Amino acid sequence: MITWICSKFDELSTYQLFDLLKLRVDVFVVEQTCPYPELDEKDRHQETRHLMGFVDGKLIACARLLAPGVSYPSASIGRIATHSAHRNKGAGKLLVDKAINECDVLWPDASIEIGAQEYLLEFYKSFGFVPTSVMYLEDDIPHVDMKRD
Repeated sequence: MITWICSKFDELSTYQLFDLLKLRVDVFVVEQTCPYPELDEKDRHQETRHLMGFVDGKLIACARLLAPGVSYPSASIGRIATHSAHRNKGAGKLLVDKAINECDVLWPDASIEIGAQEYLLEFYKSFGFVPTSVMYLEDDIPHVDMKRD
């Protein structure tokens, strides 16, 4: 069973922050061999929320929830990551579902936009996201913008 925590940056413990950043770097920088500036000011924006899923006290999934106007005109979900040991077991689906629900509570009148890695288009379509751009490269990885009303 996954225990979910959704916190502002300044509410994270140092251990939670370390685990969050380690998971994101492990997935986006190391696994995807994509050296890029993982940390940005959006992490500590006053309206940003960090959604984290724990199993037996270990962080297994995370996402960053951004208020309208921070990355897109709408609310957005980014830095969606699942620990490699928990992939293809439903954790990613639970993460995205929980992230959508949190955004709907935080910003009830806002659509949600994402910059999805192209290979995950069908996954995000299953949550009601539709493509809103053509494919573009972000850090040499094919992406497509998507929106959910």
